[in-house]
Amino acid sequence: MKSSGKTDTGNKRNNNQDSIFFSDQPIGPLPNLYIVADGMGGHKAGDQASKMAIDITVDFVKNSTLENPIAVLKRAMIYANNEIYKAASKDPELTGMGTTMVVAVAQEGKLYVANVGDSRLYVVNSEIKQITMDHSLVEELIRKGELERKRGRNHPEKNIITKAMGSKEEVIPDFFEIDINSEDKYLLCSDGLSNMVEDDEIRDIVVDNYKLEDIAQALVDRANYYGGSDNISVVVISE
Repeated sequence: MKSSGKTDTGNKRNNNQDSIFFSDQPIGPLPNLYIVADGMGGHKAGDQASKMAIDITVDFVKNSTLENPIAVLKRAMIYANNEIYKAASKDPELTGMGTTMVVAVAQEGKLYVANVGDSRLYVVNSEIKQITMDHSLVEELIRKGELERKRGRNHPEKNIITKAMGSKEEVIPDFFEIDINSEDKYLLCSDGLSNMVEDDEIRDIVVDNYKLEDIAQALVDRANYYGGSDNISVVVISE
């Protein structure tokens, strides 16, 4: 696999609470690893939550003796969640901190994906398809049929997250498994991209750029062009 990533403070924030990680080389028993995390909970807390989530997850994976990628990711994320929760409980300055997280591993023709929160993974080819499902109030309203998806984008409670790493003592990520296609590209991103750029435009940018690093930069630039109201993070993967 090949990958490139970019994280940016955006135009309106003073600090970047997002963190990313991408490695095409083996991490412990996994042949590769890709992560985007979007922290929340104030200046210091959000920064720390996203960084902790990635650092603890990567460290856990490095030392794992498990082989099944879903089992590895599940154990790693549950452990990271617990460590973030404990840190927030001990330090008043970190009270309420948490982070979204989307993780992917490519192995033997499959892409294994896990997520908590509203950071997303898309498959992009001639079309664009969101694989993960947001853990958000708006997404719950859409699933219940109480809100049309096209109206959810500008909903006043768009940013209310219903599940996050570190916000509760226990969290169970959602898991997805898809076939890898050599014609496809895979995009992990924080809501700083997905809230600013429409899915169809994301697809156009991914398709129009050949190099992964150019795709990552173009996506960040477009989110900033539309205002850059949040931190923006992307990791792009291809076979």
